[in-house]
Amino acid sequence: MLGKQGRQWKSMCKGLVLGTLLTSCMILLYCLSAPQVQIDVPEVPVPYSCAHRPARARARALPVSNGSQNAAGQAGTCAPKVDVMFMKTHKTASSTFINILFRFGEKHRLKFAFPDSRNDFFYPSPFQRSQVKDYRPGMCFNIICNHMRFSEAEVAKLLPADTAYVTILRDPAELFESSFHYFGRLAPFTWKIPGEDKLAEFLQDPARYFDPEGYNSFYLRNLLFFDFGYDNNLEPADPRVEDSIRAIERRFQLVMLVEHFEESLILLKDALCWEMDDLLFFKLNARKGSTVSKLTPELKARALEWNGVDWRLYQHFNATFWRKVEAYGRERMARDVEELRRRNEEMAAVCIEGGRAVEAGSIQETAMQPWQPIGEKSIMGYNLKKNVDKRHRKLCRKMLMPELQYLTELGVNLWITKLWGRVRDIINW
Repeated sequence: MLGKQGRQWKSMCKGLVLGTLLTSCMILLYCLSAPQVQIDVPEVPVPYSCAHRPARARARALPVSNGSQNAAGQAGTCAPKVDVMFMKTHKTASSTFINILFRFGEKHRLKFAFPDSRNDFFYPSPFQRSQVKDYRPGMCFNIICNHMRFSEAEVAKLLPADTAYVTILRDPAELFESSFHYFGRLAPFTWKIPGEDKLAEFLQDPARYFDPEGYNSFYLRNLLFFDFGYDNNLEPADPRVEDSIRAIERRFQLVMLVEHFEESLILLKDALCWEMDDLLFFKLNARKGSTVSKLTPELKARALEWNGVDWRLYQHFNATFWRKVEAYGRERMARDVEELRRRNEEMAAVCIEGGRAVEAGSIQETAMQPWQPIGEKSIMGYNLKKNVDKRHRKLCRKMLMPELQYLTELGVNLWITKLWGRVRDIINW
């Protein structure tokens, strides 16, 4: 009996070792597949605007207070802005927003600057325009929106001068909790954290476990600041933090907030002269409630202290956000948010079986299965109604489609992402 148990333990240990080695190799392949040297790309000027003939683009009348009037050429009207850089930060509802951008780009027949072979621009290496699929100097791109580590100089050489720069932030404590859940297993220093509640244990004394030079450590400290291309291990009082925040403010016309997503979309519509139809959305890539750690006030305070640079960044743009809301008009904003929510609810009734998101195991169509974190299936998705009327069928499918499937449909070759996905499935099995 003891011999049988010993063989079982030996087999289990071999499996764990093999799984760990295989996982490490695939993570390295996925994360280090970026070019390690800067490719010397000829400098060819990009046209001022790449908005040649957007489909159905037309000037529309605006309220007198609308900030988009400057793009119109005359007071009271404007045309939709189609050159857009969306800085896709991690764990900030960016998958929901990118779905909006994909549909807008298809509607206007716009050209996306997509990555090649995977769903990001070789993150976490800094963005290089040579990473763009089929890139040639001087090409005209309208939209770039996949994950990258931002490099303003490189992006500016890729996109037209009239491009609108937009991004989104999230409360750093909530973002840290989400990132710890989603990426924690990819940071080896977390493997030594004892106990069942690793998040709480880590926050009791982060310095005890955190290795600033450790593999994938950036996921677990000031991830927003890192995504913008800056040093995430600076202290909040460092003068470079304030300088970086000011640089972000100068570059980005709109910094949205996850906690006020509908208000953010209304400000976007106002700034870019879009229509309400362009803003319709379903919440994508959301976690089921049972996997979300409930941060106590003490843990939240510790998380904000640990992510102090991100907290400074968030506080600054929280203030600028509400100044924009005041300029837009509180009552007007409330009316528009209510309209957007009503129209989203109407679309949910038309498109979604049961009217709500379901757990991964209950998603009937493989093509609608969202990407899952390693070791669990915590990301929820949707079932498309079987008898959607012809008028709404295409829109419903697009609104419900997870990001990777949508990228594939738009022509992006995701062979590295798909290979990594297959390896994960084998390990989880």
